[in-house]
Amino acid sequence: MMRWESVSVYVHRDPVDFRQSINGLSIRVSEVMALDVFSGALFVFGNRSRNKIKILYWDKTGFALWYKRLEKNKFKWPRKGDAVLSFTDEQFDWLLRGLDIEKLTPHTESVFTDSC
Repeated sequence: MMRWESVSVYVHRDPVDFRQSINGLSIRVSEVMALDVFSGALFVFGNRSRNKIKILYWDKTGFALWYKRLEKNKFKWPRKGDAVLSFTDEQFDWLLRGLDIEKLTPHTESVFTDSC
């Protein structure tokens, strides 16, 4: 599996027409998601049946489009929240691995101070 780290990840929550490719998805990022398509961020889109995803990104030399189709399973797509969701690297990894991000939450960080 490909790994992206330390990059912003934006998920378009509603399904998109998968006949769209780089041009159509880049317009969707700019006009519907109101984000900068040239930022280097990953823009993630899913189809209606949730067995396919497309990831669009700009790599400073051109656009790249990554496509994944699951043969038997479905992606656990977020059902709640805004139309555009910002994911952490960890949440994005969970999505690609098939985990339900709405049910998984990491432990909260503990901050200790030296108090006497």
